[in-house]
Amino acid sequence: MIPKHYVETVYAGFLGMNVGIRLGAPIEPVVWTHDRIRDVYGDIRSYVKEYKTFSADDDANGPVFFIRALYDDAVDRELTPDDVGKAWLNYAREGIGMFWWGGENVSTEHTAYLNLRRGIPAPRSGSIEVNGLELAEQIGGQIFIDSWGLLFPGQVEKAAEYAEKAASVSHDGNGLYGARFMAACIAKAFEAASIDEVIAAGLSVIPEDSTYARVVHAVMAFHKSNPSDFRACWNYLDENWGYDKYTGVCHIIPNAGVCVLALLYGAGDFARTVEYASMCGWDTDCNAGNVGTILGVMGGLAGIPEHYRKPINDFIVASSVSGYLNLVDFPTFAKELALLGYRVNGEEAPEELKRRVKPGELFFDFDLPGSTHGFRTSNSFKTPVVRHSGAVHTDDSRGSLEVVFDRLVEGDSSKLYFKPFYRREEFNDEKYKPVFAPLACAGQTVKASFYLDQWEGRPLTLTSYVRNTHTKEDVRLDTVTPASGRWTEIEFVIPDTDGAVIDEIGWILESASPLTDRAIGSLYLGCFHVSGAADYTIDFAKQYKEFGSVTPFAQHRGKWELQGGALHCVTDGDCSTYSGNYYAKKTVVEATIKPIAGDSHCMIARAQGIMRHYLAGFDGAGTVSLIRQNFGQERLASAAFDWKHGEEYRFKLTADGDMMTLMINGANVLECKDDAFAGGMFGFGCLKQGENEIRDVRVHSE
Repeated sequence: MIPKHYVETVYAGFLGMNVGIRLGAPIEPVVWTHDRIRDVYGDIRSYVKEYKTFSADDDANGPVFFIRALYDDAVDRELTPDDVGKAWLNYAREGIGMFWWGGENVSTEHTAYLNLRRGIPAPRSGSIEVNGLELAEQIGGQIFIDSWGLLFPGQVEKAAEYAEKAASVSHDGNGLYGARFMAACIAKAFEAASIDEVIAAGLSVIPEDSTYARVVHAVMAFHKSNPSDFRACWNYLDENWGYDKYTGVCHIIPNAGVCVLALLYGAGDFARTVEYASMCGWDTDCNAGNVGTILGVMGGLAGIPEHYRKPINDFIVASSVSGYLNLVDFPTFAKELALLGYRVNGEEAPEELKRRVKPGELFFDFDLPGSTHGFRTSNSFKTPVVRHSGAVHTDDSRGSLEVVFDRLVEGDSSKLYFKPFYRREEFNDEKYKPVFAPLACAGQTVKASFYLDQWEGRPLTLTSYVRNTHTKEDVRLDTVTPASGRWTEIEFVIPDTDGAVIDEIGWILESASPLTDRAIGSLYLGCFHVSGAADYTIDFAKQYKEFGSVTPFAQHRGKWELQGGALHCVTDGDCSTYSGNYYAKKTVVEATIKPIAGDSHCMIARAQGIMRHYLAGFDGAGTVSLIRQNFGQERLASAAFDWKHGEEYRFKLTADGDMMTLMINGANVLECKDDAFAGGMFGFGCLKQGENEIRDVRVHSE
């Protein structure tokens, strides 16, 4: 039975996980020992580093993307390990992003991925028999599983079952017990009255004689005899269950002990629990992330302190092959996950929840308590307060985003904006190489509802704008003067930026107030919605090579570079690159392609990942083909076409309904009907060794 306030609790769990990950990430490297963390940071009570924008690592990538097996394969049946193995291959770019690519027989996940690529299916891909005991029992078994616990509230065994299936892609033995234990703890946290109940639920789903169970009981026993000194408990763990006894890069057993330590000594307090997990050392972000999910669920949103929640700002970036899905807005993700929870539990989701989830569109209603949806302001002095408000809201929501503007005078301004695209300069590090496809593009319509409560000064004005990420210029649009004391609706169409990407959408707050009558008050954003067909171009002279990929694409295999205003590709085997709205149904993509070497040069349509899409283009000497890639290639249609190396060809690929049409230089060369994929990203790809150039891309998607 799905509990009351399910969406809010899922939101709290996911938020708690990400707080823990962000807190522990800076002190994860092995050089940050328990003693060094203590000596440098002392009693941790807040984030030890501030990030411009936090880039998610494997601890968040796994929970976000491995559940996509329930969208792609296990739609109307039980999940299998093979379903999750397919999600690995479909969403992870080889050698970059998603998880740690530390080398075969060093990184468990890297090894499992290569096994899957070689045709070794899950669960054998993660088995002790194939990979050995040490590799199979590293920590990854429990760090990717948080979403499975969130999907099955109160259903301890079911959460453990699905977590084990997912973990078996890469792990075995105690690696699977860790997955079962953590998922069960999260599921139990929805209804538990104490931490003891949570831990008991975790123990109930793993063998009593397992090493994992033994370390849990050992920590419980130590805590019982010494309930106030977590460092004494850590010393006990280090002496009896430390990394010297459980080898490999990051074994699950010592870290399991830290998680239980943090749960017990944290005593139900969210902050202390994630802080203890971080101060212990070892795999700090993994451990703090797992216990953060448990305490987030158990204590709810009210249990997460503002100083941990505010810097998160409802947003992380992930690092899958879909730049569109990589921009993760917490309230939206929580609603999507809750909808999935209703489905897998065989219950009908509330209509109110259904209408708040709009795949392929930006729809922010600020309904969830404390939600901000990643909105920012540019001038913290003139707009010193940006927060969720429950006091002012539309009829369709329980909240809004409040922006307090303070003493604006003529010449002052502050922007209120959302970022639909990110650049390398907005990050502190290269962690896990995220890639992005814009969430909003030219041609789409932006709608917003504002309520103004102005206390003094001349009228506030709101000028709609977008920012060109290439020139860094704000493209100013219409100006509106909202009336104080009532709602004002604002609507505009995103303008064309001549091949550059838009990386801000919002409003510029200004006032013509003199110094003697400065503008002060609160502005409330009640709803923000971006929808409609997109029509835009991609000029590679205005793109960049960042995080290992050329914007705004995500590259999988091959060498992709910017060269002479074109996207240049050289590959010794199959490779591909992707962009666009993951949920687009109708797409028309044009591009000029010059084959330089090799005989495979294609456009990609309706990509739902690396292993699920259509390719259309040159397919051998004198041939064009339309190919379906669905964990194996099938040529759906072919035709003769006398193409030559060194010449440029204008491709136009249309995917509309079940019909695919390829035009080259204005001539219709291929048509084919197929309904395997109803929508997805666009891109370019080669099926074998080759070299080409791509330029002047034009996209229509809806």
